[in-house]
Amino acid sequence: MFQRKSSSKRRRKSVRHDNQPKAVPPKSITKRLYILTWNVSTKFPENLSLNKLLGLENAHQDADLPDFFVIGLQEVNAQPQNTLYNLFKDDLWTQRFKELLKERDYVVIKTEQMQGLLLSVFARRKHLLHLRQVETEYTRTGLGGIWGNKGAVSIRLNVYGCSICLVNAHLAAHDHMLEERINDYEKIVQEHKFHVKTKEAIFDHDYVFWFGDLNFRLTGEATTSAEDIRAMVAKDEIKKLIEKDQLLLVRREGRAFEKLNEKLPQFPPTFKFEHGTNDYDMKRRPAWTDRILYAVKENHYRNVKLTVEQTSYKSHPSYNISDHKPVTSEFTIKVYEDTTERTIVFKPIELWLVGEPNKIEYTIPAGFEEGSADWIGIYREDFTSLSEYLAYEYTEGFKEKQHQLNAQQKQHLKNTRTVELNFSENVNLPLGVRYQLLYFQSTGSRGVTGLVGISNTFAVEKRCPSPSFDDID
Repeated sequence: MFQRKSSSKRRRKSVRHDNQPKAVPPKSITKRLYILTWNVSTKFPENLSLNKLLGLENAHQDADLPDFFVIGLQEVNAQPQNTLYNLFKDDLWTQRFKELLKERDYVVIKTEQMQGLLLSVFARRKHLLHLRQVETEYTRTGLGGIWGNKGAVSIRLNVYGCSICLVNAHLAAHDHMLEERINDYEKIVQEHKFHVKTKEAIFDHDYVFWFGDLNFRLTGEATTSAEDIRAMVAKDEIKKLIEKDQLLLVRREGRAFEKLNEKLPQFPPTFKFEHGTNDYDMKRRPAWTDRILYAVKENHYRNVKLTVEQTSYKSHPSYNISDHKPVTSEFTIKVYEDTTERTIVFKPIELWLVGEPNKIEYTIPAGFEEGSADWIGIYREDFTSLSEYLAYEYTEGFKEKQHQLNAQQKQHLKNTRTVELNFSENVNLPLGVRYQLLYFQSTGSRGVTGLVGISNTFAVEKRCPSPSFDDID
């Protein structure tokens, strides 16, 4: 779209050109996000049912599931032995959520962990080809930025053409540390830098969801004791009590989180509880430390107004393994179909022969920009995470030294073309399972990547050896 400019100061008679094409706004669609934040107090999820926590307790609700689950945890057990374990397998919390959601055809898009901070994004399988430019980031704020016990981890991605930034934070604790919490917020905003053009900062994104154990407490420490707060909660004086909330006050004053919105909590304070109970620990003043906030750039695009609706916001008091109660919130956002998206198309694969080289073919559409480190991975048909590849090969875009190409060759790379790629005979795939190929577009900059092609499913076989001379009578 172009703005009309006047070429003369004189008033001109407008002329209507009916043969000129009219601007058609892109088709808008809505997507639903379910966000969970929980300080798990270094506990493990053994023998813990998570169905109710994710709103999955009733089977009939499966027909109306959200498009994305976003899981943000704080104080995940980060002892050295667990850190070593997580190098080879998902942490125990991610495993549990994955087991629960794979039954409903969700896939882990990305997971990022910094010591006790853990963030995972799950998407319904049908959305995979519309998620682009996925990247993670983290900022340490503990001990002046040296230690990662406090800070934030984030995942940013494009969803059907709109950019989303998800931030899971754990800020400075204790009633009197308000200024430190504000400083933590400012440090995260300033130091969080992504590698996607025009989306380097958190608030450059169309949608921002910021959640976690933000640790904001209640004002009036000298006049409102822990017992007073507990009594007000028992009387259901939530509205009166929330007016003392530090996060609400600093937002009103423009000192922190002023760019974000929140439907004020209508549930009791989520901290601090005696472990294994619903009783407040009176050694600390109860507070709403666990929060979920959001922001949207409504008029960032012409002909499209982006919107976000927070449809639920609640705590889950029945979960009592921690001194915090988990908090969840559901959102409905408007996105639009990105007409510039390009998808790789694989030629159908009939059979994969184990122990032999296998050649594949795929078509690159015109206008598709190959990254410097694009790659194709082999996955089981029922993969539950984009990190579960069994083998991979870099594509020709990586292998070719494009700076050595002449103008004609470079133009050829911009046109629709079919490419062949050989997988080594050393790729060893178990028999009796079906597989798929996934094409990832990658810039090579700190893991910025997106899934842009999925093949048909195929079986693998091992060719019977040819009979030798001794086998013939």
